[in-house]
Amino acid sequence: MDRKKILWVDDEIDLLRSHIIFLSEKGYEVDTATNGEDALSMVREKDYDLIFLDEMMAGMGGLETLSKIKEINATLPVVMITKSEEESLMNEAIGGKISDYLTKPVNPSQVLLVCKKILESKKIVGQYAAKDYLQDFNLISQKLLGGLDYEDWVEIYLRLVNWSIELDKHPELGLKDTLSDLYREANKEFSKFVERNYPEWLQSSGRDDVPILSPEIPEKFLFNHLKDDKLSVFYIVIDCLRMDQWLIMEQHLSEYFKIEKNYYYSILPTATPYARNALFSGLFPADIEKYYPDLWMSKSEDENSMNKYEKDLFKLLLDRRRIKLKNEFKYIKIIDPEVGRNFEQNIYSYKNNQLTAVVVNFLDMIAHGRSDSDILKEIAPNEAAYRSLTNSWFTHSSLLASFKALSKMDNIKLVVTTDHGSIRCLRGAKVLGDREASTNLRFKYGRNLKADNKNAVFVKNASDYKLPKRGVTINYIIAKEDYYFVYPTDYHKYLSYYKDTFQHGGISMEEMILPVITMEPK
Repeated sequence: MDRKKILWVDDEIDLLRSHIIFLSEKGYEVDTATNGEDALSMVREKDYDLIFLDEMMAGMGGLETLSKIKEINATLPVVMITKSEEESLMNEAIGGKISDYLTKPVNPSQVLLVCKKILESKKIVGQYAAKDYLQDFNLISQKLLGGLDYEDWVEIYLRLVNWSIELDKHPELGLKDTLSDLYREANKEFSKFVERNYPEWLQSSGRDDVPILSPEIPEKFLFNHLKDDKLSVFYIVIDCLRMDQWLIMEQHLSEYFKIEKNYYYSILPTATPYARNALFSGLFPADIEKYYPDLWMSKSEDENSMNKYEKDLFKLLLDRRRIKLKNEFKYIKIIDPEVGRNFEQNIYSYKNNQLTAVVVNFLDMIAHGRSDSDILKEIAPNEAAYRSLTNSWFTHSSLLASFKALSKMDNIKLVVTTDHGSIRCLRGAKVLGDREASTNLRFKYGRNLKADNKNAVFVKNASDYKLPKRGVTINYIIAKEDYYFVYPTDYHKYLSYYKDTFQHGGISMEEMILPVITMEPK
């Protein structure tokens, strides 16, 4: 491997010979200069990996030399070394984009640490990451062999998600394929776990051995904050937000908010009309249809129309719980950038509301849009790129700007969650039956639908899953793992067309295990 090249600039360089010899023995190639002019000439002629620069030199001083080095190579790391401990000098050096700052006298171990941190940290962190990953890989693989409860699955999924994000930083390790294999094996076992236990969960709500489900979110995480009418509470539902996407977004928010994280399981199907209506109604879909048939979704499968009664359902929930607000709650659905910008610009006007509910649709549109857009597939060809796209959107979004504005307000509480996640579908599953069935690729309802039970859960009795009964011959099928449904007609055409698309509606950790975040300004 090439020796890293260091240039040390100091007008008393002879006093530092022992340090230079020490670095040479550690494998670094060290050149020296006694003044700024010579240093600049050497930087122009040779590619250095790091510069140690004395702040106080005769002639051209350290700060001036720093400025000119950055003009030659803006990305070249420079460590400033000085006798002064004045804060103003430190600020000036930091403003000049130094990589680190050492105060004389420096000892060899300090210098070596700086070299390793700047020149080798990625490699060293990668080595330790690989070691830790292999330990976790074995631990998770072992856990998948035993009996797991819903909390174990949350822990396993969080470990996998954190490793996904960590390995994004270290593609050189070549471990992504092994992680993908582990995800697939975990989702296989998770699907079996959900299929075995889900109907019982629906009958055992509130028990400690049963996960929190979608209809319980308002009661468990929101309503308690409404007891204090001095608080302004924001209930923000980001449609189709996966756990990994939240962790990316959280990196931008932790500077501004104290963040408390909890987790819950989405109801099935993990689709907007079922899961998001549950978040606003506090009811399972079958109960919405039973008690409020006029507010249940229409026969149309258009998702834009299926959730048009969320505000009404939320008001009915507040009335049932006898929650009295000091003023009428506001409901905003952000379905395009213009609405998002309008919400941001008027954010301070919502401060006087005791409760504001906000639905953000952007991530769901990305997930669906990627299926039909070659450009989006090019931008986000895999999971790592999908996370990167989320980061790019959020960094420049009106939503982040709105969060920042909220962080500056007093007596604010935010409850942020999602209705479901999404999964990258890579395997097709043949479905037989009524071609007039619903069009979703991860779940369907229709007459006499059939699919291989290895790939799908067959729901003959809708009431077992607290789903609306649509007729005697109507049944539901819900895809497991990363399968998507394809009809036999033009099977290979549609198998290819929908492969490698992000979908939701089925059973997977990515779709079902979701964050519930409570935030208040720091």
